[in-house]
Amino acid sequence: MARTQARPNNALRTLIAGLVATLALAGLLAGVHLGGTASLAPKLGLDLEGGTQLVLSPRVTGNQKVTPQQIAQARDIISQRVDSQGVSGAEVTTQGADNIVVSMPGDPTRQQEDNLRRSSALQFRPVLEAAVSGGTTGTASATQGSGSGSATTGTGSGTTSGSATSGSATSGSATSGSSSSSSGSASSGSGTPTGSSDSSTSASRSRVRSAIPAATTGSRSSSSSSSSASSSSSASSSGSASPSTPAAKPTSSTDQAWLSDDPTLVQTFATLDCSKPDALKNLVDDPEKPLVTCSTDGTEKFILGPVAVYGKDIADAVAGYKTGPTGQPTSEVEIALTFDSAATKTYADLSIEMLALPSPRNRLAAALDSRVIVAPRFESAITAGRASITGSFTYDGAQDLAKQLKFGALPLSFDLQTRSQVSPTLGEEQLRLGLMAGLVGLILVVLYSLVQYRALGLVTVGSIVIAALLTYLVITILGWAQNYRLDMAGVTGLIVAIGVTADSFIVYFERIRDEVRDGRTLRTAVDTGWNRARRTILAADGVNFLGALVLYLLASSSVRGFAFTLGLTTLLDVLVVFLFTHPIVSLLAQRPFFADGHPWSGLDPERLGATGSTRYVGRGRFAGTTPTRTEGGRA
Repeated sequence: MARTQARPNNALRTLIAGLVATLALAGLLAGVHLGGTASLAPKLGLDLEGGTQLVLSPRVTGNQKVTPQQIAQARDIISQRVDSQGVSGAEVTTQGADNIVVSMPGDPTRQQEDNLRRSSALQFRPVLEAAVSGGTTGTASATQGSGSGSATTGTGSGTTSGSATSGSATSGSATSGSSSSSSGSASSGSGTPTGSSDSSTSASRSRVRSAIPAATTGSRSSSSSSSSASSSSSASSSGSASPSTPAAKPTSSTDQAWLSDDPTLVQTFATLDCSKPDALKNLVDDPEKPLVTCSTDGTEKFILGPVAVYGKDIADAVAGYKTGPTGQPTSEVEIALTFDSAATKTYADLSIEMLALPSPRNRLAAALDSRVIVAPRFESAITAGRASITGSFTYDGAQDLAKQLKFGALPLSFDLQTRSQVSPTLGEEQLRLGLMAGLVGLILVVLYSLVQYRALGLVTVGSIVIAALLTYLVITILGWAQNYRLDMAGVTGLIVAIGVTADSFIVYFERIRDEVRDGRTLRTAVDTGWNRARRTILAADGVNFLGALVLYLLASSSVRGFAFTLGLTTLLDVLVVFLFTHPIVSLLAQRPFFADGHPWSGLDPERLGATGSTRYVGRGRFAGTTPTRTEGGRA
């Protein structure tokens, strides 16, 4: 008797848990709608609502030629960037020989547009000269340890004019972020005299550390580095940006012979004013030559050597909060970089070489789109192939930048040629017809269930209503949280899901009726039928979900909406059957109307063909007739 009472209690608890989960989703949607920006209706895709079309044209300089391979590579990278922003249903195509057309549903923000067309070419260049930028200068002194750590435009906050935000680049085992203030003095590791800089300007010092003791690496440097170190010392003591002219051609990216090899570098550096918006208007970035550029906040200017490590050599980029010495996350945001095997060795050799160089030549600049994000100095070798970039990043800005670095830099920089609003390709009429088709299918399923299963068919109707409610809540919440948009292909997947859901109910109900035909009571038939039906339901839904997953991964964007909604509704079907359908049927089996096999219950034994057997229907009562024996011993 105790077991008989336990089953309804378990079913009731399961049903209550399902209802609570549904109410929780409804409460979440209501909360983010009243207190946030969420809409109570699902977001629609480009084909149903329209959106924005961006035409991007490549930026070329001089006689630069744009190849079809570069355009194809840029299109693929832009498509990955669109997907990483959670924009569903966007289309990225080419127009003519050069242009790329990005069609996005809704109205993208200016930040999203910039993230799409920005090259995001990350380069690691040694610093040859550095100075605080505040106007035209006749000399270019080396400011020791100052690190420009502000984020790129749109990804980080600016800094106070005349000061540089500290940044760092560390290995996975390194500890960075220690800084001290300097007041215009820059003493090199070899006792170089101070350079001329504004005493009212304070510059934070950035360092790069590793687990390898400095003693093991401090004596290792190339011959070219030693000769150029003395040149830098003499330049600093005289207050001039131009060092002593080396006798030989440049032999490495850290060699100051690059300055004498191209005398215009020093002149450009001396007259550069990074505070002007168009300071780098005529900038030409050749990775094999030195570069005169500014920090992203405009407070410091640099002469950088040729690229030593490219952003394309980054194997992974992850943004998050930096871990402190105790292992606990801090409030500082960092982008952790992992290099591939070839770049790991290059980075390690470069760090060993730069350790012995005087300031500012012991600093390695991380330049994004030709502007310096951060330029910390090395304090020990980094051999593990892991580095981190820190600065005045916001968390969201660091996430955007990490995604761009992970997917790789565009082979070209793009300018926004036109921005226009586009009308929906299908529109409200097609959506109305699609919803009408779904409604007709739903009505047919309801009519079939009522005719075939009578009162038991009401369970089918209720379960479909619950499934529709859950689908609506999940899709609407995904639109708010992940910018998911429902397109016509997705609507098709929802229509197909009606049949998938009804199929699960049919499997369960037919199993119950088979058990009733065998002479079992309804309570026993519900339990036995469920044990058999759930395996079939899980197998069928598993096949549907795997099919939807494969279709989503391999199909084009126009079909992904169908695959996504089909996979989503398949998962919801399992939840509805387990949390609603089975508990409700178990509770109904306790009611006399169903337990006694009423003709309108849908579980009438006589109508199901179980009239030739005796059945126990509860409360000491039996139904049916005892089969007679023939001479052969069979009924």
